[in-house]
This record gives sequence, C-alpha cells and structure tokens, in this order.
Amino acid sequence: MDTLHLLFNAVTVIFIATTMFAAGLGATLSALRAVFADLPLLLLALLANLMVIPLLGWGIAALFSLPAAAFIAMVLVASSPGGPFGAKLGMLQKGDVVAGAAMQVLLAAIGSITFGPTANVILTAAKVGAGVSLDVAALMRTVAVLQLVPFAVGLVLRHYAPLTARSWHPVAAKLSNVTFMIVLVGMLLGNWRDVVALVGSRTLLAGFVLSAAAFATGTVLATGPPARRTTMGGVAAVRNAGPALAAVGIAFGNEPAILGALAAVLLSGLAAAVPIAAVLSRRRDDGTA
Repeated sequence: MDTLHLLFNAVTVIFIATTMFAAGLGATLSALRAVFADLPLLLLALLANLMVIPLLGWGIAALFSLPAAAFIAMVLVASSPGGPFGAKLGMLQKGDVVAGAAMQVLLAAIGSITFGPTANVILTAAKVGAGVSLDVAALMRTVAVLQLVPFAVGLVLRHYAPLTARSWHPVAAKLSNVTFMIVLVGMLLGNWRDVVALVGSRTLLAGFVLSAAAFATGTVLATGPPARRTTMGGVAAVRNAGPALAAVGIAFGNEPAILGALAAVLLSGLAAAVPIAAVLSRRRDDGTA
C-alpha cells in the first residue's frame, strides 16, 4: 500500500508540473500582456475566480449539507482557479481561445499563491468536522514550486527558443492529459468504496451545481463580445486539480474519503461544463450565439 501511495504521489507531482510546463510552453508574453492590459476583464476575472466562486463552493456545500470529506473537497476545488481544461473548453465552444488560454495560465499562476490562504479561511470559518486548519506556508511553498517554477521555465523557453518550445508543447500537453487520467483513475480505484458510497448522494449534484454556477459567474463577470465572455465562463467552471491534490496529500495524508469526494466533484463538474460548451458551439455554428 505504501508503494502504491508513493506511486500515486509521484504521478500527481508529474501531472501538476507538466501541466504548468505545457502552459508556459504554450503562452506568449504578448498574450499575457494583452490580458494584463484589459484591466476591467482582469479585475472581473480575479473577482469571479478568487472570491465569488470559492464562496459559492462554501455556500453550495453548506446548502447541500455535505459530510466533512465532501465539504472539504468542494472547498478545495472551488478555491483553486485555472484548471488547464478550461482553455480546452474555449476551443470546444468556438470561443476566444487566445484570451481563454492566457487567462487560464494567469489564474493558475496567481492561484498557486492564493489557494492555501483562501481554502484555510473558508474551512476554518465553516468549522468542518472537528475543525480543519491547513499549513498555509507549506502548502503555498509546495504549490508554488510545483506550478510557478515549471510555468516560468516553459515561458522562458517559449520566449528564447520558440521552435523548441513549439515542438515540446504537444508532448508536454499529452503527458499532462495522460497523467491527469491516471490520477483520476487512481483516485477512483484506490478509493472505490468511498466513490461508490457517493453514487446517489448530494456530493455529485453539488459538484455539478458548482461548475454550472461558476460557468455563469465567469460569463457575467467578464467584458467584451459574447464569445469572450462565455470563454471566461468556461475557464471559471474548470478548477485546477493540482493544488487540491497537493492539499489533500499535505494536510490530510491522502485520506481516501477526501480523495474519493475530490474525484467525484471534479468529474461531476466536467459533466456540467462540457455540455454547456457543446451547446454554445452548436449555437455559434448556427449563428445564434
């Protein structure tokens, strides 16, 4: 069992690092500058992803009276912006892909710093179970190293060796996707009893509602044409699994109940976000969106 835990942790680290490395390889300084230059869009996106959606996660978890493990999973997911699949939702819905990718990268980088304090404040205020307190400093160091360093390396490589970066990007992106699936399957199989116990429970519905509400929040709190606003909605709907997984490992010793709930929330969130993007894509093909 210890060997399996070590293997799971190793794959999780690879997933987090390669995801941000791929993001850095795919980003450009000009695209990031464009996001920074659009101050209203930037401020609204930060408001939505760093404040409103974490509070939504807390509110939905309380509304559905989730048990402690699922409550913790909901708060961790809601507090972690910048999931890499958010940029892919921009492609799926035929939205503003460049703005979506740049905003996703920016939110993931900022979220590396804000995730720990945000989750800790909410969990402390919510008084989950016997009271949960995260080691914020350790969590911030771990997430920053695992996310910001690979991103910075990828961004520097893209700037100074663009041909190499473009050739490496598909490989890094594929490795990120494969390791994400391995981590997701590992969470499901390694904690299958806890996952099965969630079938028919309020946890799956709560994750679905959170993702749909986040999509709406990101769309409303955005500027520009409809394609850009709904792209920001897709970015907001998909949260970053990396910091949440790091928190479960650091603060909760990979507790099976929390890992199972985390997998359930992430999957139900995708089940809400992907159909919305598909509908938007069809409407744009028809010229109605």
